[in-house]
Amino acid sequence: MSARLPGTRGFTLVELLIALFVAALMFAIGYGAITQSLESRDRVRIQQQRLGDLQRGMRTFVQDFVQVAPRPVRDALGTADEPALLADPRTTSLVSFTRGGVSNFAGLQRPELQRIEYLLDGTDLVRLVWPVLDRTQAVTPRRRVLLRGVTAVRLRYMDASRQWLDQWPSPLVSGPPARRLRQRPIAVELTLDVTDIGSVRRVIEVAG
Repeated sequence: MSARLPGTRGFTLVELLIALFVAALMFAIGYGAITQSLESRDRVRIQQQRLGDLQRGMRTFVQDFVQVAPRPVRDALGTADEPALLADPRTTSLVSFTRGGVSNFAGLQRPELQRIEYLLDGTDLVRLVWPVLDRTQAVTPRRRVLLRGVTAVRLRYMDASRQWLDQWPSPLVSGPPARRLRQRPIAVELTLDVTDIGSVRRVIEVAG
């Protein structure tokens, strides 16, 4: 047996248990802090992604409405004309309109005008792009979900007298039918209610 130095002694069982308890407690505190930090990072990342989606959606919406063109189209049945911009609260569509300024970087043979339609499908704000202006029932649009988690969409249109209207064309416009079909607002107000973000409002000036 080895000789024990005078005045020295080993740890008791109670001291070892206390040391183990303190070490376990420190590990638990450290693990909780790391877990909370990772959860906070994930929440920030998701929020940043949501804000990015909202910004991209609003940018698309602005680009569309800035370029509204005074070009009516034939309806899908080919029996009547639809206005250049049509917003009727009685329909499932939020708004449909003709827009110009369509980029054509590939040099394809296609018009510089497009027929755009927005609708709310559940909680998805959907953008439809029709490949032709005067479409038929056989024509299928390109569908893109612009933003998810949208609970409400409100659109208003400012006429030449600077009055806000909930529908378009303005019922206050008189004159020949062709004038009414080509009528455009001077501004559009968009209000979105988005889950986990809140209410977002944007006023867009229509060019021309």
